[in-house]
Amino acid sequence: MTDTEQVFDPEKHVLHESTYFDDLKIGQRFPIPSRTLGDGSFAAYQMASLDNHPIHYDIEYCRRRGHPHLLAHGFQVAIQTSPGAGMLPHILEDSLIALLEQSSKFLKPVYCGDTVYPALEIVDMKPGNSTGVITLRSTVHNQHGDLVLEGEQKMLVKRAC
Repeated sequence: MTDTEQVFDPEKHVLHESTYFDDLKIGQRFPIPSRTLGDGSFAAYQMASLDNHPIHYDIEYCRRRGHPHLLAHGFQVAIQTSPGAGMLPHILEDSLIALLEQSSKFLKPVYCGDTVYPALEIVDMKPGNSTGVITLRSTVHNQHGDLVLEGEQKMLVKRAC
């Protein structure tokens, strides 16, 4: 090993240094990358969920019921707000303990071919002795700017020592 080489430490190969409960603030926003929900997304969701209702997988069935395309399952839209789909777990890194709760309201239809823009925003913080609970508002907008999903998630996070 030369003087300029350093020993690689996989523990130091992180995207972000750990942020703790006390480093966070209400109003802090965590966008999640946008994505277009295409045929592959619909097929993957069907395989994982075992949902076999034709409203999600038979375009002619959908059209006969007045839908322009395949209708995304509500949970298919909700999973777009999974914290792991964005940077939040990397920002929390060592301080994240658990996802405690999740709820969603499905406000407008999402169709195959729609692009969704998920985000999480801290709306409440409840400190404890060594941990705290952050409440996140989860949202998904479509390419037209319509709010199609709104919900809430609670996460248990360590406080700084």
